Amino acid sequence: MNVIRTAIPDVLILEPKVFGDTRGFFMESYNQKVFNEAVGHDVHFVQDNHSRSAKGVLRGLHYQLPPHAQGKLVRCTQGAVFDVAVDLRHSSPTFGRWVGVELSAESHRQCWIPPGFAHGFVVTSDSADFLYKTTDLYAPECEGVVRWDDLAIGITWPDLGIAPLLSAKDVAAPVLAAARHFD
Repeated sequence: MNVIRTAIPDVLILEPKVFGDTRGFFMESYNQKVFNEAVGHDVHFVQDNHSRSAKGVLRGLHYQLPPHAQGKLVRCTQGAVFDVAVDLRHSSPTFGRWVGVELSAESHRQCWIPPGFAHGFVVTSDSADFLYKTTDLYAPECEGVVRWDDLAIGITWPDLGIAPLLSAKDVAAPVLAAARHFD
């Protein structure tokens, strides 16, 4: 597995080894020992999620606060997305900064987003299947959301030629300054 450090060192892009031929391909999508070595500590996943979305659907920026903060290992298994992580750790030197990466079925890339980050993505293909491995169970009382278009964060989302399709929760999300943060 190739590990790529991003501008925010705790967020990692993981490129698995893919073996392909005329029949298709094979890859090891997750290996706990290799993953723990890549992130530098033991990580235990407890829940897998799968979403399917149409082009232009923007999900996020979502997170969970302690005691149910979630780390996420995410990948796109069909189609393509632009995936974003925003540092919400108030004590971090990269607080409020974001990193983004294209994840697609073709590239097989994955992204590790540790606890303390908001996460979101927009679908750039006709549709996309998106898989999440999480380090804690979903807890609605710990859920947080930040506006996807907050100027203080300044995410450069890809121009798809259409307005993003948002949930009611994402439309009503607060800006970073009004959202709950991590210590």
